[in-house]
Amino acid sequence: MKHVHWIGTGLSSIPGIRRLANNLENLTVWNRTLEKAENSINHVNKNNVKAKKFDIDLIFKEVNPGDIVISQLPATRHLEIAKLCLEHNCHFASTSYLNPQILSLDKDVKKQNLVFINEIGLDPGIDHFFSHLLVQDLKGLTSSNTEVIYESYCGGFPAVPNDFRYKFSWSPAGVIKALNNDAKFITNGETKTVTPYKSISSYAINRENFEAYPNRDSTPYISEYKFDQNWKVKEFVRGTLRLDGWKTAWKDIFSMLENQTETIEDDINKKSEKLLIDNRYQPEEEDRVVLSVKLKAFENNNEIFNSSYFLDEKGSGENTAMGKLVSITLSAAIDLMLEEKIKPGVKTAPHDHENIKYFFKILKENNINIQQNND
Repeated sequence: MKHVHWIGTGLSSIPGIRRLANNLENLTVWNRTLEKAENSINHVNKNNVKAKKFDIDLIFKEVNPGDIVISQLPATRHLEIAKLCLEHNCHFASTSYLNPQILSLDKDVKKQNLVFINEIGLDPGIDHFFSHLLVQDLKGLTSSNTEVIYESYCGGFPAVPNDFRYKFSWSPAGVIKALNNDAKFITNGETKTVTPYKSISSYAINRENFEAYPNRDSTPYISEYKFDQNWKVKEFVRGTLRLDGWKTAWKDIFSMLENQTETIEDDINKKSEKLLIDNRYQPEEEDRVVLSVKLKAFENNNEIFNSSYFLDEKGSGENTAMGKLVSITLSAAIDLMLEEKIKPGVKTAPHDHENIKYFFKILKENNINIQQNND
């Protein structure tokens, strides 16, 4: 029987760990703080569901060929874990964006009949499911003269807005630095590269106003989502959602990024410390996640398709909205890996309707409500 090793019990892991601990007989949870690992499985009493202190050497002494290793460590550690999985003939899973260096292992991963799955959380993850389904629906309708608008936005924020319009569960430094990374997307049929904090716009979802900005490079997902090559892509953006008023509340941070000095790293770290003191989630405080993926299509300026998927989830304590959406999705991917329903290779979230249906079923069982709107 395959053994599952889950590394890391941060806030985005607990609901998924608890679900797997309920369902599996062979699970080890590894964490730097042993007590946190023990707490994540304290609802079960099974001989081979265990908690251990994180030790990379010990993990790979204990694994057997065919085991599954889940990395919920910082993204900078994934490549190391993935290479060790390849060396020890184990499967690999992570919710993070697919690292190009991990992708380069694809040939060897396939040769060893392994699955290395990535981007299998919330965003990236559930957003991919929504996108694949919308594209598949549109493909049944279109001709060679189709213009397409695609928009995917996701954000996590406090359920009860604070003055800062945002709260933190861990160091804010990463969030601040990410605002300075280039974002690439398509608008008015042209590819554009911008600095995220300089490209904030108003965005309405279900009659509620948010603020939004593009992030990372959206353009590779046109082929990832299998857009028809004949479609004329008018808009294509994957971005981040924030509460209305966020831009004003964060103006001092944008100013710091705009007017950088040689001490920018220190400036960000000092600002980060203060922000965490002033705007940290309190125990049992409710968080909220909103995800919206929209696809529209036109022929000769006439709308022929307008459909979207949407979720608006709240949670608190160890069942935060973010934690549930990320880790329950990840845990469902482990089910499919154990059942050998995902083909070997390095990959992102499944494209096929059958597997996506399974993820939706598991999310529904955990009271996560996915809505589809067809206009």
